[in-house]
Amino acid sequence: MVIKEMVHITPYHLERMLHIYLPDDYEESEARYPVMYMYDGHNLFYNEDATYGKSWGLQEFMRQWENQLIIVGIECNHEGNKRLEEFSPYDFRDFDGQRIHGTGKIFMQWVVDELKPLIDSHFRTKPEREYTGIGGSSMGGLMAYYTVVAHNDVFSKAACLSSAVGFCYDAMREELTAAGPLLPDTRVYMSWGSKESGRKPGLVKYTCTNLEFSHLLVERGAVTYPYLQAFGGHCEADWEKQNAIYMPFLWNGVFEDGME
Repeated sequence: MVIKEMVHITPYHLERMLHIYLPDDYEESEARYPVMYMYDGHNLFYNEDATYGKSWGLQEFMRQWENQLIIVGIECNHEGNKRLEEFSPYDFRDFDGQRIHGTGKIFMQWVVDELKPLIDSHFRTKPEREYTGIGGSSMGGLMAYYTVVAHNDVFSKAACLSSAVGFCYDAMREELTAAGPLLPDTRVYMSWGSKESGRKPGLVKYTCTNLEFSHLLVERGAVTYPYLQAFGGHCEADWEKQNAIYMPFLWNGVFEDGME
């Protein structure tokens, strides 16, 4: 089941909707569950809530998957460029050349310091790092990538789908290059679609960027799964197709071909 609850984001002085998936037997059981936090929570479960009328279909996937998790989807700020600001740790210029002041580090700190303790106190979670993941797509994928590195003591796994790493390439590369080792059980799924860029040079650049960041993570002790989605676009319909790929990798250590 999916429940919706409002939460106060202290640093922004704003209220925001949480879209929280609980296993169907949550009320009847006494079990504790791992938790995956995900950006753009309104796009995860129901088409009617999704920005473009199509969700990731995560509720349907979770109901038939062998693992049981709590998924905490954090709705984005829909006002103007606020989503870009909140979902970027750095300043950058968007496709129109407009300067975006990234406040993602502040938002990420709120997730760590306030949201996670709130969820752990209100739901039967397994709060330890090994049972805590982060995920998102596009700017949310960028934030998931940054979060698993910056707070590797809190998050052991990240799903970074179609991450907008190109916006912050230089700053992210510099910070990751200077970063210390990650804990050895860190898993990071990184995907991009062959149709996202529209042109072959863009696909080559997107591929090289993701593979470079994957290599930097591996050098620091993480296990990564770089995945090029054939004919994949930058949309929820294609991210839905990856539910059965990134979830088994992150939580069971299984790659698409079944190898561990």
